[in-house]
Amino acid sequence: MNYVIIRTIAILIASYVTHVGVPIVFSLQTGWIALLVALLLAVINHTIKPIIDIVTMPINFFTLGFFSLVINGLIILLASYTVSGFIIPSFLMAVYFSIVLSILNWVLHIFE
Repeated sequence: MNYVIIRTIAILIASYVTHVGVPIVFSLQTGWIALLVALLLAVINHTIKPIIDIVTMPINFFTLGFFSLVINGLIILLASYTVSGFIIPSFLMAVYFSIVLSILNWVLHIFE
């Protein structure tokens, strides 16, 4: 349960950091949409992503794990298409968001 809470907090912080740092990256209309995106990404990461990780394990092996950035970007684009107030204009911006999210998850897990 603590993992889900930490992950949700990390997604909220990542949404704020990327929105303030590079406002062209995506659009958040309200704070409630950020919370909805955080919860949706937590659900997707716990249900769909493990299956995708198993299927793409050979590609991840040959690319030394860099294909995980593609997977994370696609998952964030899926959340962008699902939530109407969360707009990410391109795949590269989704990958940027996933990198910021990964760094914040790493920092929050240090203090766990």
